[in-house]
Amino acid sequence: MDELRINGERLWAALMELAQIGATAKGGVKRLALTDLDKQGRDLVVGWGREAGMSITIDQIGNVFMRRDGVDNTLPPVMTGSHIDTQPTGGKFDGNYGVLAGLEVVRTLNDLKIKTQAPIEVAFWTNEEGSRFVPVMMGSGVFCGAFSLETSYAAKDTEGKTVGEELARIGYRGDQVPGDHPIGAYFETHIEQGPVLEDADKVIGVVPAVMGLSWYDCVVTGMEAHAGPTPMGLRKDALQVATAIMQEVVAIANRYPPYGRGTVGMVQVFPNSRNVIPGEVKFSIDLRNVNDELLNTMHGEITAFIDATRDKTGLGITLERVSYYPPCPFHPDCVGAVRNATEKLGYSVMDVVSGAGHDAIYAARLAPAGMIFVPCKDGISHNEIEDAKPEHLEAGCNVLLHAMLERAVAV
Repeated sequence: MDELRINGERLWAALMELAQIGATAKGGVKRLALTDLDKQGRDLVVGWGREAGMSITIDQIGNVFMRRDGVDNTLPPVMTGSHIDTQPTGGKFDGNYGVLAGLEVVRTLNDLKIKTQAPIEVAFWTNEEGSRFVPVMMGSGVFCGAFSLETSYAAKDTEGKTVGEELARIGYRGDQVPGDHPIGAYFETHIEQGPVLEDADKVIGVVPAVMGLSWYDCVVTGMEAHAGPTPMGLRKDALQVATAIMQEVVAIANRYPPYGRGTVGMVQVFPNSRNVIPGEVKFSIDLRNVNDELLNTMHGEITAFIDATRDKTGLGITLERVSYYPPCPFHPDCVGAVRNATEKLGYSVMDVVSGAGHDAIYAARLAPAGMIFVPCKDGISHNEIEDAKPEHLEAGCNVLLHAMLERAVAV
């Protein structure tokens, strides 16, 4: 069993074929959730699953489960998967790799006529990216009870089309109640989407946890006035106060290394005129860390800084926390299975805490879960130039194969 390896060329060919559906001129993929292109991608992957002898189940939010029977089908399945929807300017590997790596595991077991005690399933989850419908990770979130099915059905895109309508239109509004589908263990392979593995020249990232995050909307209200006649000491410049808060966001993150993160990614300035002192600034704040205690400390520090700035400047400042995901430590048994597989296969390895959200976060609420990272070129993802080496993708899939076999038990 230690000599088992997947077919890397077949995995790569599947990735390249799926990438043709929604291919962009710059070499990326635009295949938004529940569009006609998403239907084409779903149909292709489901067809491959059926060719591999797998049965197909679709739940009411459109999550798809492709099952290879085990010797004892009363056991909960060992599951792997990810998503096949993309960003508007997405790449070939984000999400897609995790789904097709799972398919390649099944194809390899079929080739070698290896049976497993527990069933094996490959899942792909609806609207992971959240680029067409909010919230992100919708399908896995509904599956684990984080979001209601009714609220998710009602979510609209920019054209007013709803999730419920679009699921029905493309033929993927299934019958199974989300969550009425057991999981014995869950693994997800993914490109890292960051530069750590490549920088360290490591092939495999063992993922012990995913960072928690707090998202905020901040509004600073001053007074717009003419840029020429208004002396500096008499201004109520909302932008200057806002930039002080933005700098504190970065300073807070730097105070809590190595996993502290602080980002201001969206800014709106009113009236946004060259010779008018800004009267209002709206901006986002994104804070992340690997445990709740540190994340709550960071929350307290940005709140205290804003309170002090409001008192000092006299300007109106509001801070609203609009989203919160707690840190997600993965199960020691699944993390251990990934470590064991990597050691057995002889790949270079390091621990990498994920800074991005994944469907594994929600799967981990229902079953032991773990993740496997492989490098991506320059750490770039959510971009048409996203790239990964075939040998790294093959290595990650080999680790997935052996980790799943540890849990599913080959017979």
